[in-house]
Amino acid sequence: MNKLKLFGAFLLVILCFVAVTPVSAQSLPQNLSNFNVDDYSDAQIRQLLQNAQSQGISDTQLIQLAQSRNLPATQVQRLQSRIADIRKKDGTNTNYFNNSDTDTTNRASRKANNQLNDTSRQFRIDLFKDLQPKVFGASLFRNSKANTFQPNLKLATPVNYIVGPDDKLVINVYGNSVANWQLTVTPEGNINIPGVSILNVAGKTIEQVTSAIKSKLAANNYAIDRGTSVQVSLGDIRTISVIIQGELVKPGTYSLPSLSTAFDALFAAGGPNDIGSFRKIEVIRNNKVVSHLDLYDFLVNGDRKSNIVLRDQDVIHVPPYGIHVELKGEVKIPAIFETIPGEKLQDILNYSGGFTDQAYTERIKVDQVNNQQHRFKDISEADFGTYMPLRGDKYTVSRILDRYENRVTITGAVFRPGQFELQNQLTLSQLIKNAGGLMEDAFTGRGSITRLNADNSTQQLSFNVQDVLSKATADIALQREDSVSITSVFDLHDKYKVSIKGQVRKPGDFAYADSMKVADLIIKAGGFAEGASSKRIEVSRRVFDSDPNQKNSIVAQVFSVNVDSNLKFENINFSLKPFDIVSVYSLPGYETQKVVKVEGEVIFPGNYTIEKKNEKISDLIKRAGGVTQSADVGGGSLKRDNAAVLGVDKTKIDTVALAKEHNERLRHLQQSYKNGEDITDSIQYRNNYVGINLKKILAKPGENDDLILENGDVLRIPKQQQIVRVNGEVLYPSAVVYSGGKNFKGYVLNAGGFSPKALKRGAYVVYPNGTVKGTTKFLFFNSHPKVLPGSEIYVPTKPEPKGNTGQEILAYTTGLASLGAIILGILSLKK
Repeated sequence: MNKLKLFGAFLLVILCFVAVTPVSAQSLPQNLSNFNVDDYSDAQIRQLLQNAQSQGISDTQLIQLAQSRNLPATQVQRLQSRIADIRKKDGTNTNYFNNSDTDTTNRASRKANNQLNDTSRQFRIDLFKDLQPKVFGASLFRNSKANTFQPNLKLATPVNYIVGPDDKLVINVYGNSVANWQLTVTPEGNINIPGVSILNVAGKTIEQVTSAIKSKLAANNYAIDRGTSVQVSLGDIRTISVIIQGELVKPGTYSLPSLSTAFDALFAAGGPNDIGSFRKIEVIRNNKVVSHLDLYDFLVNGDRKSNIVLRDQDVIHVPPYGIHVELKGEVKIPAIFETIPGEKLQDILNYSGGFTDQAYTERIKVDQVNNQQHRFKDISEADFGTYMPLRGDKYTVSRILDRYENRVTITGAVFRPGQFELQNQLTLSQLIKNAGGLMEDAFTGRGSITRLNADNSTQQLSFNVQDVLSKATADIALQREDSVSITSVFDLHDKYKVSIKGQVRKPGDFAYADSMKVADLIIKAGGFAEGASSKRIEVSRRVFDSDPNQKNSIVAQVFSVNVDSNLKFENINFSLKPFDIVSVYSLPGYETQKVVKVEGEVIFPGNYTIEKKNEKISDLIKRAGGVTQSADVGGGSLKRDNAAVLGVDKTKIDTVALAKEHNERLRHLQQSYKNGEDITDSIQYRNNYVGINLKKILAKPGENDDLILENGDVLRIPKQQQIVRVNGEVLYPSAVVYSGGKNFKGYVLNAGGFSPKALKRGAYVVYPNGTVKGTTKFLFFNSHPKVLPGSEIYVPTKPEPKGNTGQEILAYTTGLASLGAIILGILSLKK
């Protein structure tokens, strides 16, 4: 077996033993009644929030979990405050605990509890585990992803390696004589060198074995060191048995590679358990202690001098710890530390990495165990090096106070707003000077100071800024945490702007400036648009003295202004004022090209520009060369997307336009019937097709039916149609061949007839020219419209019944009976 195979076997052994089981002491106790939030650093609170976020638990649910563990109300509030502070520092949302609405909060709490219970059942994790005290060094052995102390089998054979049974020795003879042997040490400790003799090597170092082999070879006529050399190395290493007992996670007997050290064995056994010592570990060989391991030497300094190589039948003993103390708060590594005789509090601080930047270092609070009760004690900084830790001590390093002893603040219209040092006898005028002085836009009529009272409530002090700076009034002596505010004049009124509309390239609102002229604003708006008139520009201005008692009182001042067409500078006295509205109009007679389109069966279909304002449909047909022989003139249609002509809002047309396809139009019409609307009254608002009679227009051009063309009109003349489409609530919607002898019902029957949901009285026909005709009613009979080639029949769906149908029938019947009685009474009176 070579080294690679042995290394693989070793890995397999390690994998069998390195599984780490949970440590119960690290889980959160069910009772948090003694939990103090301020004992934990911001880093620990952040870790708590990250744990919650990774499991999809909100801040509110986290608080609910803490309350369920009996966290006191004061600590709940403190935890909320700490979380809010951290969210604010990190730039995340801070609106997590809004308690303004009690009912809403209670509902949110109940919902959070339900979600939290579901989450807990799903994940079964302890979010607060990272806030609980951890044994210093335990994480070294709990990380199952890293085999920290795996022996390196690829190194050169150590010269002090002790050879034993099952080791394989590789003997390489080279020079005048050449030989290569791979010899396994027998259980008796011997190797058999071919052609030489048997040699006992067990219990000897690899260096001693090399010397003995050279002597044997020299005695058998090998010219050792006289042209022949010998190299001895270790091939496959043997497996040793090590007993690891005491307070470990997985005590037992382990088979390890013979190069393994004490640290390798401890890692294989999962390390010391909750009560195991990290500092008094013993390696016992032949009933004698051959090494004492203090893991703190490695954890703190990286020192592995006591990490000896193990031998077969070695015993590693881990006793219970002697003294545990807990250090928490503002230290870099809060944990439970094990102390040994002679160590002081300063040693514990050194193990923890020292204080954080926010630590209060003048004194440390300690909770001591004193016989049957606890005792509280303060340890001053001078005593850190002499205080001897006692069993069960709990040390707390507090944070510095979140307050300033000499801070004042100034905000607003000064050049350098911010926080400043409260120097001796600092006054208001001196603070303004330290802040760079007043900005030009400072409002000097009034400033304010927000000052803390003795009970931390606030009071407002007002002053005249100009008088203080000119010493017209007494200067004001500042106090700790005073906050001075100097307002800008721009903060005391709406932001000044002016507006421009009409024929400019970029109409809109612009910032106002004193002495701004109309031409200045036009330039800001990108200049005149094509066709704009520089004459008779109107400026409307707000009024502040309108008489509310007069019907004809003025509500705006309107001025007419002329400017140079090239916007050259002119010495004009008229200036704009805030909130003026400037309107620029088009030149009289200026017109842009208006284009219409003719499609379908004409000689020259395409786009045409309107030549005259009164150009009509017949003119367009004439310009297009007239209609073809296959044209269905009766089916000609005009599409007009023109809000002014249709008399409705443009956005409404765009929203429900049915001009894309006939089926889209029909779908909207169906919806109108479902809503109980009359198709006759609503159809003109629901499409942009104008119903025209093209046959009549061509027969009598210039008459009223011959409409004047508008920009964007599309005139479509289809081919002669031969089918009729039937859609909606029929059994088999389809296209039916047109027949002059067939009426409305005949086409419906060709589509399978009416469906049970058909609203027969609402059926209608859409003609090729865009007009629509609905079904009328005479007495109890439906009169359906005439059907032409290319028409579309649509049968809408009955609306859903409203209210109690039986009661409606009863009401109708009663009404008819009453009407009959009235008619009979009238007839009787006439007789």
